[in-house]
Amino acid sequence: MNMNEMLEQVTRRNDTWRGRHRHFQHHGISANSDSHGTRGLATGYAALDIQLQQHGWPLDSTIEVLSDGCGLGAMGLFLPAMEHLSEQDRWQVFIAPPYRPYAPLLAARGIDTRQVLLVHPRNRQDLLWATEQALRSTTCSAVFSWLGAQEYSYSELRKLQLAAASGDSLAVLFRPHQAGHNHAPSSLRLQMREYRKIHILKQRGGNQSIDVDLSPVDDAPLQPQLWELPTWSGSGQHSVAMAVQ
Repeated sequence: MNMNEMLEQVTRRNDTWRGRHRHFQHHGISANSDSHGTRGLATGYAALDIQLQQHGWPLDSTIEVLSDGCGLGAMGLFLPAMEHLSEQDRWQVFIAPPYRPYAPLLAARGIDTRQVLLVHPRNRQDLLWATEQALRSTTCSAVFSWLGAQEYSYSELRKLQLAAASGDSLAVLFRPHQAGHNHAPSSLRLQMREYRKIHILKQRGGNQSIDVDLSPVDDAPLQPQLWELPTWSGSGQHSVAMAVQ
């Protein structure tokens, strides 16, 4: 069974949410596409692109984002890239998100929610498996995986790193701050310490242990700046834990 067949198994599961009203077809991304090569995918933030070794998000490695907010406060960091990746007509996969993304606000930022795939693994093993298969699949332009507060061995994270290296997806792993004390194979590790401030904890071949301020100048005009995705409460109403500008 190849990787695409494995991902197809995931999409058929009852606990996997698919973007509404869309029959997904993969049209293929050529080797000389804008999303390939040594230059990374622009983050949408000039100050951050300058500090990143590939002048953008690496597409040949996992990116670890460490925060105390389950990673939700970091989603605003990836919205410009998600908007760009929507043009590829490939899945953007959310694996084990702690809350359901609020589709209308994603759509307001130009992200096609019909390309968003939510995967809810039943256990730790399923989480790692689903993340690896999504990273190896050619049908995903972005893979966001919430690994939670569990401990992971270097070899487990290495498998995800190798899977990311074999594809061309934006590969983001959300982990708690405490994970920063342990070694990890990701080529880029970031910490969300303050609002609109990124700390580059580790970067292969580039600047490390520096803070980067993300200027509002780079915000999309007249569009919501989602630095924390709204989440659903038990009453079915959405709330925002962090201000939406």
